[in-house]
Amino acid sequence: MATNDNNKFQAVIAHAKEYGFVFPSSEIYDGLSAVYDYGPWGSELKKNIRDYWWKSMTQLHENIVGIDAAIFMHPTTWKASGHVDNFSDPMIDNKDSKKRYRVDHLIEAHAETLSGEAAAALLASMDRLLSVDDFAGLKKLIEDNKIKCAISGTGNWTDIRQFNLMFKTEFGAVASENEGDNMVYLRPETAQGIFVNFLNVQKTARMKIPFGIAQTGKAFRNEIVARQFIFRMREFEQMEMQFFVRPGTEGEWYKYWKQARLQWHLSLGMPAEKYRYHDHVKLAHYAKEACDIEFEFPIGFKEVEGIHSRSDYDLSQHQLYSKKKLQYYDNDIDEATGKPYGNYVPYVVETSIGLDRMFLSVLSHAYEEETIPREDGSSDSRTVLRIPAKIAPVKLAILPLTKKDGLPEIARDIMRSCQDEFYCFYEEKDTIGKRYRRMDAIGTPLCITVDHQTKEDNTVTIRYRDTMTQERLPIDKVVALVKEKIR
Repeated sequence: MATNDNNKFQAVIAHAKEYGFVFPSSEIYDGLSAVYDYGPWGSELKKNIRDYWWKSMTQLHENIVGIDAAIFMHPTTWKASGHVDNFSDPMIDNKDSKKRYRVDHLIEAHAETLSGEAAAALLASMDRLLSVDDFAGLKKLIEDNKIKCAISGTGNWTDIRQFNLMFKTEFGAVASENEGDNMVYLRPETAQGIFVNFLNVQKTARMKIPFGIAQTGKAFRNEIVARQFIFRMREFEQMEMQFFVRPGTEGEWYKYWKQARLQWHLSLGMPAEKYRYHDHVKLAHYAKEACDIEFEFPIGFKEVEGIHSRSDYDLSQHQLYSKKKLQYYDNDIDEATGKPYGNYVPYVVETSIGLDRMFLSVLSHAYEEETIPREDGSSDSRTVLRIPAKIAPVKLAILPLTKKDGLPEIARDIMRSCQDEFYCFYEEKDTIGKRYRRMDAIGTPLCITVDHQTKEDNTVTIRYRDTMTQERLPIDKVVALVKEKIR
């Protein structure tokens, strides 16, 4: 049974700001709704997750290569992809408050106030109506359940209609007399940059099907109801891989990537019971099969990654609109005919993970408020982020016990010997206990303390974040030990 712990979620949000992980964007001007900035430790953690994904896709797969496509694309791209006509969500307005809601979010929020069976029945009805685009039925469902606007407190609703989520802007410095001539979109996903470069990549990287193209980058969606901290933002980052396969083999590759992607999440040390699959009831216009990998956040199970069997929809559409052939010549022999498979438009299996959501899953799972018993019978407390060591923002803190007696100089020498290998942090202010607590709060897995014994025998005290145990270690063993722990 999924839990919903809003108190913990709010604590994670407060912790993220206080300790330099995530800030509201342009906060001195009262911020901008659903837009956030990543602070010193947030940007490091985000980078480490991105790098871990990139390595798992490209370095560890000889048949997957990466690209970095532009955010701006020719506007016909989005007509061909179906985003102009289909990339929209059902919306409803409250006539009294003038506030607009995404229909599924409005109903889901009401379901959270109901008992288990009643909530499940309501959500099942919603899914059924959404699957057939029954907007009249959805409005009746809202009215029958007496769902009210959170601001006005009334149920005075407009009809439901679709709202396109793409941001538009003008391209170029000269205004056009014809409205829309210079209009371009901020990309709502990174996948299309991969599809339009399919042949460029296949030929230059000498790729043979099956092969994949990976990309990370910013995407933009004009979410009307953006909420739940960085879970749903208007500017966000995706990590996507499109895997091109021979038609007829997409089913087995879909199953392969469905399993492989869950194993990637578990490879970070996240517990298996925190994850589940959710098969799509209503498929997107391009999909043959689709599922989400959901993670149990403090606010319940939510999507972090999608795996989609996209058929040949995307390449065929771009071939149609561009009038350029996007086909692959397969010279492998078809056992059924004894001849080469020849030219065809490949099918695609997609894996698409939200980097910001992955960041939030790591942060919310790592966050813990811990009570520590003392020998005299009293207790202490600490807030710790048990971030997996391999992606922790700071791998090692180097802390001289005092600011005198040559200890800072020794600590600085150790710092210099480690900096080429991993991210370190140096601090000499406050008591050693307070410094340990600060390192616990940003998820640093290891701390070493340089003390007076160091001057005598060239050893330091190493402290482990998760157990708070300590041991002496020769200085020349520090780098090897840290590298072993963060593998």
